[in-house]
Amino acid sequence: MNKLLSVVIPVYNSQTSLPQLIGRLTSVLDKNCSKYEIILVNDGSKDQSWQIIQELSQNYPQIRAYDLMRNFGQHNALLCGIKEAQGDVIVTLDDDLQHPPECIPDLLAKLEEGFDVVYGVPQTEQHSGWRNLTSKLIKIFLKKAMRVPAAQEISAFRAFRSDVKRSFSNYDGVFVSIDVLISWGTTRFSSVKVDHHQRVFGKSQYSLKKLFNHAFTLITGFSIFPLQVSSGMGFLSILFGVVVLIYVFIKYLTSGGAVPGFTFLASIIAIFSGAQLFAIGIIGEYLGRLYSRTIGQPTYVIRAQCPDKSLKNDSQGNG
Repeated sequence: MNKLLSVVIPVYNSQTSLPQLIGRLTSVLDKNCSKYEIILVNDGSKDQSWQIIQELSQNYPQIRAYDLMRNFGQHNALLCGIKEAQGDVIVTLDDDLQHPPECIPDLLAKLEEGFDVVYGVPQTEQHSGWRNLTSKLIKIFLKKAMRVPAAQEISAFRAFRSDVKRSFSNYDGVFVSIDVLISWGTTRFSSVKVDHHQRVFGKSQYSLKKLFNHAFTLITGFSIFPLQVSSGMGFLSILFGVVVLIYVFIKYLTSGGAVPGFTFLASIIAIFSGAQLFAIGIIGEYLGRLYSRTIGQPTYVIRAQCPDKSLKNDSQGNG
């Protein structure tokens, strides 16, 4: 590959895996790329990851690294690295060696077939049962947010053309989903099957709570689907109320007796409650769009970088 390749890796509590990861990664890239850079983003690690990164940068001049002020989240750290990347093609992978660097050439070869984004999809995921189930649910939410069929064939192991990031270069929201942001710029997705190794170092930082929060962020932060559901429920409530009201009047006309007050009142309440839900859903769709543009929290804040350079004023990730 003659183009400049950027490999972006978010780092969190990975002091034991980093030396082996960088060794394997550079071995692969030296054979397959004429020019490349490795961007490590330390996402508020509590161990010695940043110190290890600094030591590695002394031996590997291809490394550029950023130390964030706190733990902002994997996707926020990824966005930091992607924005700093200078390559024509960007590859992202995890820091735990479950994504084998040896499979990067497969992603790049598929990208050359004319796609803008290629995912390395595990042949068999080496996670626990509940984690695999949660992952499938998240991909369903992603499909709603991304609005592309390929959303259920994704992973954190991905390669994409840098032109794609122009579509989200000004994004500054606190809630980030790299895959949704990528889908803003293209629909030319593909995937290749790759190995997925068992975790050797440490343990997964994705607890059930974090996975749930990620899914909730996807469905509320990048989709109006819940508001559409609310509107649908409101419409069904209106329909139910009208049906009940028609039934009450028909019974009144045919029997000639007094209409039970509770039944009539219930139908009226259902109609007006449904109308309110419907109106709230419609208003909420507009407020949801405005809300995503008015959050003031930074996406990330850079504390230091390596090689050491004076930080620019825009290191808060606001565009």
